[in-house]
Amino acid sequence: MKSLRMWLTVAMAAVTFFLLINIPVLAAEEAKPDPAESPAGQIFKWLNFLIVFGGIGFLIAKHGGSFFRGNAKEIAASITEAQTAKAAADGELREVNSKISRVDAEVTELREAARKDASAEAERLRVSGQAEIEKINLAARAELKASERVAQQQLRELAASAAVERAGVLVNSRMTGEVRARLLRSFLGKLDRSAN
Repeated sequence: MKSLRMWLTVAMAAVTFFLLINIPVLAAEEAKPDPAESPAGQIFKWLNFLIVFGGIGFLIAKHGGSFFRGNAKEIAASITEAQTAKAAADGELREVNSKISRVDAEVTELREAARKDASAEAERLRVSGQAEIEKINLAARAELKASERVAQQQLRELAASAAVERAGVLVNSRMTGEVRARLLRSFLGKLDRSAN
């Protein structure tokens, strides 16, 4: 891509240089009959046309294909990378969901154990047993809420991370020099309006 830009820049500079050198010569020859209108001049015009556009066509054919292939490879690599990131995020999401389901099972087991302990304790010491049952239930609820909060936070972090990565890839793939220039001009215009 850089070499194509370099060649186009060199070609434009050469054409500009050629025109600047020949302007005085063309101005001086205005009084004389124009040799370009002669049959030999017409032949040279067509020959010049074929050489210039043939050279441009050659440069495009030579460097254009590699440019487009490189661009296609970059896009394919970005797509593959995004698919890999999505698969990794999906795997992490399944793992978090699995942890959440295990937490529910553990909480259920804890509640069941607390009930059995509470029943045995109630048989022995009814008064102190009631207080212990209440403490165990409160602890189980608090542990469940804490576990759910931790799991939900982890899920949010994973989803946010995956979304930010994907958005970064999309923005980078669609951000061209023209878009950046347009954004800069828009920002400067807003900045100028807010200063006034």
